[in-house]
Amino acid sequence: MSEEDDWQREFDLRWADSAPHKEPSARARMLTARWKENPPDPAPFRADPEPVRPRRSSWMSTAVVLGCVAAVIVLLGYAQIRNGY
Repeated sequence: MSEEDDWQREFDLRWADSAPHKEPSARARMLTARWKENPPDPAPFRADPEPVRPRRSSWMSTAVVLGCVAAVIVLLGYAQIRNGY
């Protein structure tokens, strides 16, 4: 690209950005049309999400992980005994 093309593009961008009126996006137009017929219910800013179920005890998770590790160790030991290593 030549320097003149760069200057022309920069000029066009400045001209477009300085436009007094910008058309709303398609989503904004869609929501405006929908809300004219059926306005949304008022909601507090950053409303709380649905209540979260209490998590399982961390001890239970720890026990499951340690149980799996112990089972793998026993299984590997049994495999070594069986193969004669």
